[in-house]
Amino acid sequence: MVPNSILQSFNIPNSTVQPFGSGHINRTFKIGSTDGGYILQRINHHVFKQPENIAANIRYAAAYLKEKHPQYLFLSPVKATNGQDMVYDEGGYPWRLFPYISNTVTINEVQTAKEALEAAKGFARLTKNLSGCDAQKFHNIIERFHDLGWRYEQFETALKNTTPERLSKAHEAIEQSKHFAFLVNEYRQLINSGDLTLRITHNDTKINNILFDAHSRKTVCVIDLDTLMPGYFIYDLGDMVRTIVCPVSEEETDFSKISFRKEMYDAVVAGYLAEMEEELSDHEKAAIPFSGLMMTYIMALRFLADYLNGDVYYTIKYEGQNMNRAKNQLRLLQILSEEIR
Repeated sequence: MVPNSILQSFNIPNSTVQPFGSGHINRTFKIGSTDGGYILQRINHHVFKQPENIAANIRYAAAYLKEKHPQYLFLSPVKATNGQDMVYDEGGYPWRLFPYISNTVTINEVQTAKEALEAAKGFARLTKNLSGCDAQKFHNIIERFHDLGWRYEQFETALKNTTPERLSKAHEAIEQSKHFAFLVNEYRQLINSGDLTLRITHNDTKINNILFDAHSRKTVCVIDLDTLMPGYFIYDLGDMVRTIVCPVSEEETDFSKISFRKEMYDAVVAGYLAEMEEELSDHEKAAIPFSGLMMTYIMALRFLADYLNGDVYYTIKYEGQNMNRAKNQLRLLQILSEEIR
């Protein structure tokens, strides 16, 4: 439930309040009528430990875009009555309010190449429009979030600290993960080469973080800006490849259903380059195939490390779910390495 104090802090009159969306980290509510109203969101401060840094990043991006790209739709929070971007409840959770954009939809699964193309354009356009701002003014919301080297170190630590039982049960996935360790060296060489430009990236480019026009299915705007921070283009493009080219999600346990949809891959790359081709150097373009491998490997390592650690980060509904997620991603990684390398 939404505390009355929060509604009052945003000067929201008595109105319909309903849970909204499919996010797993923050709690989101729709305020008001079907065609209008607001989106109210409680930030999970256990995941985002300094939510004021999120607000600062969004403020800075909004100010830059308003000056340089005034026609670009960028969702900024509605100010509370005290003039702040967020207000805190008695439990210490920060809340924020966004305008609801009518006649828009989100989708959880990509069904057509057009949707993949539009999503890639949307995320790429955000990075392109922010290309002239000072990345040093942005906070790192989650340190080393997509650092493959760091994720492999966490995996190795989990191997040392896990129980013999979990070590035994995960033996196959562990060996598969070690097989792809060469990608860690590739990542480090790429970062250390200086060939990648540090930009402001979204860093969580799942398809449901795009608002589509309900009728034309064109991109309206990018949402869920909690991880808007400095990063490399391979993070955004790679996560789109990971989550769009396969017809099933990371929750699928029938691994025979995991496959490579070339038309989706081509659409993602084409959509991203439609906005970012002139921004990317030749060295960066050469890293496009690596991006999908890297992000898929990161998620495999994160899921497997969490299983080895006792399932302390990702929510599970059954024993072994994180290990199955890891095996799913490792299977996808194997297919991607055969198809795009």
